[in-house]
Amino acid sequence: MQLQKAQRHQVKLRLGLSGASGFGKTYSALLLAYGITEDWTKVAVIDTENNSASLYSHLGKFNVVSLNQPYSPERYIEAIRLCEKEQMEVIIIDSITHEWQGKGGCLQLHEQLGGRFQDWAKITPRHQSFIDAILQSTCHIVTTARRKIDYSLDTGSNGRTKVIKHGTKEITREGFEYELTVNFELVNDKHLAKASKDRTGLFMDKPEIIITKGVGKMLIQWCNQGVSIEEAKKEIAECTTIEGLRHLYQKYSGLKKELNSTILNRKQEIETMKSMIIEQKEIIQPNKISENGINS
Repeated sequence: MQLQKAQRHQVKLRLGLSGASGFGKTYSALLLAYGITEDWTKVAVIDTENNSASLYSHLGKFNVVSLNQPYSPERYIEAIRLCEKEQMEVIIIDSITHEWQGKGGCLQLHEQLGGRFQDWAKITPRHQSFIDAILQSTCHIVTTARRKIDYSLDTGSNGRTKVIKHGTKEITREGFEYELTVNFELVNDKHLAKASKDRTGLFMDKPEIIITKGVGKMLIQWCNQGVSIEEAKKEIAECTTIEGLRHLYQKYSGLKKELNSTILNRKQEIETMKSMIIEQKEIIQPNKISENGINS
């Protein structure tokens, strides 16, 4: 345990979009993703919404993984791994609500075990594995979530009363919002969004916005400020001593989780090279003695 200066590191974005049905979650997520990567072929949608993403195929040649029931955490994780294997840059999970409340999701799995409080001990680790797959992914990830719908009567400027649809609580396990870089709440069917959580400082306490690819560009520019993971990995690959690795481990302490395996692999390579050098010296040394005639 030690005090260190705070240092900004480049990270992968974890973005959330939530709203009632018809508020434009899928469309907004696609525009965000394109703003981040500017390459539709590097965008993948994990679609649990009856192929709703394909309705926007005119936007560009993005990829789709159709995920049907059962919506278990493990099937979501499998879909995320598939997108990573195909080297996608942005993954849209549309939506995470099914993992919690859909057929085969966590709530149904809990009921099948008996619905007792102690049964959560078996379900919570499975749900956490799904959250970890999102947080530890090598891709930028945009998640969408449904919100429970409520209605109210509102009087317009013309004096007429109309019914207004509102999104209330997100339909996923409580606390997911705290894991996100930014969480946007779509507040009406005009696609207006406000930030309910914002680590970037770009959107919090500011007027509602319409999400466009420009918002994605703003986010990736913020994300790219700071120490690059790729730069850190390059330094590790060029390091030739164990002491140097220890220095880099402390230098990039904020990225220990991401760099741990890279540092361990480099450590093994350095130790292997040292062993080979020692073996070569042991072979060469007797030959020199023999040439001097001492052993003849």
